[in-house]
Amino acid sequence: MSSRLNPYLSFTDNARQALELYKEIFGGTLTINTFGEYGQPDSPDADKIMHGQLETPSGFTLMGADTPTGMDHKPGNNITVSLSGDDSEELRGYWTKLTDGGTVAMPLEKQMWGDEFGMVVDKFGIPWMVNITAQG
Repeated sequence: MSSRLNPYLSFTDNARQALELYKEIFGGTLTINTFGEYGQPDSPDADKIMHGQLETPSGFTLMGADTPTGMDHKPGNNITVSLSGDDSEELRGYWTKLTDGGTVAMPLEKQMWGDEFGMVVDKFGIPWMVNITAQG
């Protein structure tokens, strides 16, 4: 396997719900492991996600985990997930699902550079950018 870059998302205690939603949106195979499965069965974090990974048919990989007790979780603007390509139907479908329960920061519309682009913060507080390359 060649090297790859993918986002790793941190959550407080809802990583399972977020990763399951992303699986509904993007399809693919979701693997989830809890802290309890890895030697902490009596911990208050036993049911929290230690590591989750979604591999999609389009080649996307999303990873995520819950923040264990005692560690700081500081959501903010330090990560944005970017989806881009020229399959307008596929990308619009993702956009529609990501905006459900989320907050649109910039509507998905044609931009000065010719592509369609939009930004949304999903219902879990994760910012997303969608760019549909202009056909030309």
